Amino acid sequence: MPRLSLRAKLVLLALLPLLASLALIALAVRQQEVSLAEREHALVRASYMDARRTELKHYVDLAVSTVKPLLAEPGGPEKALAILRSLDYGPDGYFFVYALDGRVLTHSRQPELIGQNLWELRDPQGRPTIQQLIARARSGGGYVEYLWRKPSSSQLAPKLGYVVAVPEWGWMLGTGLYLDGIEATMAELERGARQNILATLLWVGAVAVFGIALISAGALALNLSEHRSAEAKLRALAREVVQSQEDERARLARELHDGVSQALVATKLLIESAQQQPAGADRLQGLALQRLNSTLAEVRHLSHALRPALLDTLGLPAALQHLAGEFDAAGGTRFTARIAGEEVDLPDAVKTALFRIAQEALNNAARHAGASEVDVRLGFAADGGLALEVIDDGHGFDADAAQAVADRGLGLRSMRERADALDARLTLATSPGTGCRLTVTLSAADLARAATA
Repeated sequence: MPRLSLRAKLVLLALLPLLASLALIALAVRQQEVSLAEREHALVRASYMDARRTELKHYVDLAVSTVKPLLAEPGGPEKALAILRSLDYGPDGYFFVYALDGRVLTHSRQPELIGQNLWELRDPQGRPTIQQLIARARSGGGYVEYLWRKPSSSQLAPKLGYVVAVPEWGWMLGTGLYLDGIEATMAELERGARQNILATLLWVGAVAVFGIALISAGALALNLSEHRSAEAKLRALAREVVQSQEDERARLARELHDGVSQALVATKLLIESAQQQPAGADRLQGLALQRLNSTLAEVRHLSHALRPALLDTLGLPAALQHLAGEFDAAGGTRFTARIAGEEVDLPDAVKTALFRIAQEALNNAARHAGASEVDVRLGFAADGGLALEVIDDGHGFDADAAQAVADRGLGLRSMRERADALDARLTLATSPGTGCRLTVTLSAADLARAATA
């Protein structure tokens, strides 16, 4: 499974909390809207029912006030029934009158029921409909919910009735309103609530998409910026490498021309003079031998600067000690090298990389640190690992600022690249005024991989 880059991890760390927060917000908003919708439905239903109850009572009060003047008149019941049959309010609004024994006296929407005794009539749930209405009227009047056939649809529907008794004639007088209209209203409110919840969730989703797009755009811009910076640093490093190679070639050319070449020319002239002057040949040959010995020493010095023979013959510890001794001999700053642990044979790639890292670190310390003491430590761990440290007591520097600029910190980047090539961990602990500690660590597994590479 491929490992995520640091940039990808940062993007994920930014996205996951955002998505989790938006999901929690969406869940909370949905719960709140559902709760508000339920409360709204309850309030609307209660308000609707209160309004209907008041309306029914007004209708019945109006009917009673119409009937009362006829109570003492001859033929009053017939006149009252005729008046009540003529009173209605809409296709499903009408008055009904029953005798207190359950006999239908008037029913303007279902005239076929007139004269029938419905005392034993029960609804589909087995409840005695007429008995409930009459009992409520006998108890002083009031509201009753029951099922009755709706005239406009001929279907059973829930109905709210209000009934009162007319004891002078032994009547139950009442009217009612069908409640299926409120169910349709409640269903419409529920559909509206669902649409509002869906719209809210869509807005949350749009915010999530916008946030993800914004973070992705930021990550892309950061990636492009980092890519350009990395390219600039790579080009600067390449230029530095080429320039370093050219400088080294120029230095070697000067050393060969000014030192080795002139020494060889002088030796050649001494040998030629010895051939032309037999009397002083021994002295001239002795001088020529001295010149050859000094030339040989200079050649060895040049070859050691290119790659110390100690690195291949005696190993990394001896090469580091020799390197520290050369810097120490230059004076001004004390350079030391210490070896800890039981030395093991190291792969050539490891020896070369660590030697060059130490060489670069010592060069930087000698040129820029202003230190009084620089210590090189090479430690062999008991578990087979390895650690190289270069410590100085100089004035330190801001490593991040040095590497942020493409044409600065090239030595640091070179050391990091050498460490990365070995899968080693390079850490740099420094800040202005605190000295510097450079550490390179390799585990036993890192050394095993380097040995087989």
